[in-house]
Amino acid sequence: MPEGRNKAPGLRISGLPARGRAGCTGFVESVTYQPASEQPFFSAIVVDSHEHGTAGGRPGAASAARLLVIWLGRRRVPGIEAGVEVRLDGMVTARDGLPAMFNPRYEILSRQEHL
Repeated sequence: MPEGRNKAPGLRISGLPARGRAGCTGFVESVTYQPASEQPFFSAIVVDSHEHGTAGGRPGAASAARLLVIWLGRRRVPGIEAGVEVRLDGMVTARDGLPAMFNPRYEILSRQEHL
């Protein structure tokens, strides 16, 4: 067991069950804001931590495991933005061909500094 770890990081997104409660860790790849004229919800795509930051231009990076995260009734979720590392805990289901979590508990693990 690696030293200095207090909490289990959770599963990789690629290891999430098809359905059921699970926890995972990953990086927010993108967020989607809904216009004021639509039902309020905020969504993000989260990718496996080890597959984030493919600046090396790895071909096939587009096939990285992705999780759709949706917070219903909200137009924004504080701290959730592209590049942030998060730990999520919630019920996993499928939506639009992706594993999805609705209204999960979340913890910000790290964020990129903007200059």
